[in-house]
Amino acid sequence: MYPNANKADWHGIFGKLAACCAIALLTAGLVLAQATPDEKKQKPDDSLTTKIRIVITGGEKDQPIVGASVYVRFTEPKFLHKDKLVEMNLKTNLEGIVKVPEIPRGRTQIQVIARGWKTYGKWYDLQNEEETIKIKLDRPTKWY
Repeated sequence: MYPNANKADWHGIFGKLAACCAIALLTAGLVLAQATPDEKKQKPDDSLTTKIRIVITGGEKDQPIVGASVYVRFTEPKFLHKDKLVEMNLKTNLEGIVKVPEIPRGRTQIQVIARGWKTYGKWYDLQNEEETIKIKLDRPTKWY
């Protein structure tokens, strides 16, 4: 490597560096281990998440659409890494309703696909703690 440095010098430097890293990791582990069980199980801050209820109807009579696929896409913020795009695939119940679990507030895409209906897709900016989104689907145009 370097003409003035021998192997013993390099082993000593890397050994000290490894020892410092091990001490730092042990200290961090002890701090996390001292947290109470309530702190470990505590939910993320509710002010940063939202619950969505999506009601899907269609036609002139606003009949509920049963079994429609609802895709919910949003970005999940990461601290050290690039934000992660998350996609949920849900189905409507007999009343045409989908209840989405808590997701981060912000920009969210909702896309609805149902047999015999036009595909729907739109971006929403969610800012409230709970939101109800009503979507009305149209019949596709007839091809002759």
